[in-house]
Amino acid sequence: MSEAKGGRSAQLKHTGLRPGWTTGACATAATTAAYTALLTGDFPDPVSITLPKGQTPAFALAVEELDGERATVGVVKDAGDDPDVTHGALVRATVRRLPPGSGVVFRAGPGVGTVTRPGLPLDVGEPAINPMPRQMMRDHIARIAADHGATGDVEVTVSVDHGEEIARSTWNPRLGILGGLSILGTTGVVVPYSCSAWIDSIRRGVDVARAAGHTHVAGCTGSTSEKTVVAEYGLPEIALLDMGDFAGAVLKYVRRHPVDRLTVCGGFAKLSKLAAGHLDLHSARSQVDKGFLAELARRGGADTALAAAVADANTGLAALQLCAAAGVPLGDLVAVAARDQALSVLRGAPVAVDVICIDRAGAVVGRSGVH
Repeated sequence: MSEAKGGRSAQLKHTGLRPGWTTGACATAATTAAYTALLTGDFPDPVSITLPKGQTPAFALAVEELDGERATVGVVKDAGDDPDVTHGALVRATVRRLPPGSGVVFRAGPGVGTVTRPGLPLDVGEPAINPMPRQMMRDHIARIAADHGATGDVEVTVSVDHGEEIARSTWNPRLGILGGLSILGTTGVVVPYSCSAWIDSIRRGVDVARAAGHTHVAGCTGSTSEKTVVAEYGLPEIALLDMGDFAGAVLKYVRRHPVDRLTVCGGFAKLSKLAAGHLDLHSARSQVDKGFLAELARRGGADTALAAAVADANTGLAALQLCAAAGVPLGDLVAVAARDQALSVLRGAPVAVDVICIDRAGAVVGRSGVH
């Protein structure tokens, strides 16, 4: 079999970082071991599962409890070398027999959230156990049932120790997932420093805002820019997208799932990167182009000496200050250029866009106007 040339395998090989397992994989392992013990009286330790792409990881059991019609297993999540807030969390699954014909019923135990707002891939009132982890658990339950002549009719309650506390560091409260964490994972594998989870959260944020009927959303680079947008427009928390560095992810998703209006708000330096055509604003992947800022300053009336000083400035903020002292509105020029780049990415989607640039204290230093 030829070696993979791209995707997750190539990323891991390039970084040398160790992959980990999602909460969905951990819940599937715990469910598999618990149901096996319920039928046989013995807990398989370690327990192996099969992930959607064929990997067969094994998980050590941290908790084993068997009591008549139910069994509980706990597995400690290993996120590998990824700085995942759920690394080290104890994920438990309690499996209880149900009458024939009941199917597989999922419940949220302590530390697992419940969906309270529309727009997510789960109905309101459902435990926050995403579709792929549910399918993984169903598939493993069906295999075990077939091996032991059982019906596979069970209730699966997933819980995470201290999950409600951990969830405060995630998007869940804003998305209307209350009471704890989501059980996530489409492949079962956590790739270290993967952008996919953040981008998926951006998409879910757009979905939730649209489903709630909000026609104006804001992509913000951080908490300071969120406060600015709330002060400017009075937007509710549900309409705020924690864009971080992923401006392109917001724009591309809104292009396919339009809202009437999108405000992009962030620090002047970051948004100068968007103005210059960068869609990933992370410092490791794009830099402030002071030559570009100098050209914008020229268009805004800067003389040759000021343009040269901007090009030679140490930081974007220093360039902004030079222009402010000379009466050249560099902040507004950057905001307009960033808005025009956003409109270019939107490719004619029916979305009005405005951009607000702020300084580190949250003061507005540039505006584009709505177009």
